[in-house]
Amino acid sequence: MPDSVSGCTEHRSGVTEAEVEALVRGICFKTGPPRTLGVELEWHVHELRDPRLPAPPVRLEAAYAALRTLPLTSALTVEPGGQLELSSAPAASLMECVRSVSADLDVVRATLRESELAISGFGHEPWNPPTRYLREPRYDAMEVYLDRFGPEGRAMMCSSASVQVCLDAGYEEPGPLGLERRWWLAHQLGAVLVAAFASSPLAHGRTTGWRSTRQALWAAMDPGRTNAPVLDGDPHGAWARLVLDAPVMCVRAAEGPWVVPGGMTFREWTRSDAPPSREDLDYHLTTLFPPIRPRGHLEFRMIDAQPGADGWIVPLAVTAALFDDAEAAEVAYRAVKPLAERAGSLPPPRNPLWVAAARSGLADPELRDAAAVCFAAAAEALPRLGASTEVQDAVAEFTDRYVARGRCPADELLDLFHGKDIPA
Repeated sequence: MPDSVSGCTEHRSGVTEAEVEALVRGICFKTGPPRTLGVELEWHVHELRDPRLPAPPVRLEAAYAALRTLPLTSALTVEPGGQLELSSAPAASLMECVRSVSADLDVVRATLRESELAISGFGHEPWNPPTRYLREPRYDAMEVYLDRFGPEGRAMMCSSASVQVCLDAGYEEPGPLGLERRWWLAHQLGAVLVAAFASSPLAHGRTTGWRSTRQALWAAMDPGRTNAPVLDGDPHGAWARLVLDAPVMCVRAAEGPWVVPGGMTFREWTRSDAPPSREDLDYHLTTLFPPIRPRGHLEFRMIDAQPGADGWIVPLAVTAALFDDAEAAEVAYRAVKPLAERAGSLPPPRNPLWVAAARSGLADPELRDAAAVCFAAAAEALPRLGASTEVQDAVAEFTDRYVARGRCPADELLDLFHGKDIPA
């Protein structure tokens, strides 16, 4: 599910502020029973013989041309730094999603191997500086805009990778599977997911002081487009206000570079003499990067890419279980409710809870305790969701290896780093 202008919208010039609010309320939360899910996987691409060696652009171009000829179920796209992304089609079950993406990954890995390339899952590229691979107007404008806030934007564009889980928004009515509850839970449980799956403690071949350097990047960037909205019990209204008050990253042009405004919000644009079109609104929505982004469904953006060929399956399975199984969702809600006080009034990802998750992972005692309860609830829910024995075993192995010990993948990477040996 890559960022792009939605194909379900039509061109309409001069949308008003009121029209924008109504449109956002209508298109960003598609409520109903949770029936489908998906996953977006970003991977770093490197030389097969040594993951420390980035692939030269000319070889990446040839490899990506070959990948685009494959009959994949997932959508295949390329990120600004050359990261490869696979976005699953909406799946009717957890196992349908796992099987389709796993099959696509098998084909992708085999094709890359023919070019002596491989993929790896780290939340942040451990060894090399951020380098742009794509030269497109969108990313040229994004780079200009984000440079105003510091170097973190370029690192996010070119050196980060994630596992993004996509779940239905939920019922309009109250309850464990209701939109309001799921929206609140996502912003509290999100910190637990950051901590449990943190896998980016290195950059430029050095330790950074963060278990999730990737999450630290998001917290250091433009708050107008990376902050979560206010959790006031009205997800529709809160998100509409955030969309209107977010700065405009760029104004697209048919030819030449795109214009990068100086601090104009979308609300101010609607009040100008040359207001935005419906297509401009659709595009603006793709330039907002909060931890949980409503795109009809809920897109969980806080999870680092995971090491191992199938490491991505665990965060997908755990997140799906804790949100789409009513019993597990209720347990998770009770487990993270005490954490809300620690989060305070600041929005994710900048509040104390989220910062602690990115810095300390599950070495933080409160996050460790919450994770233990949530992973246990997810394990109990997975059979009810039809998870295979292999998926259940993978979650159990992750729980024993990391959660039960107050550790996360980043801790293992740090151990290996200090031993001067980091695996692919």
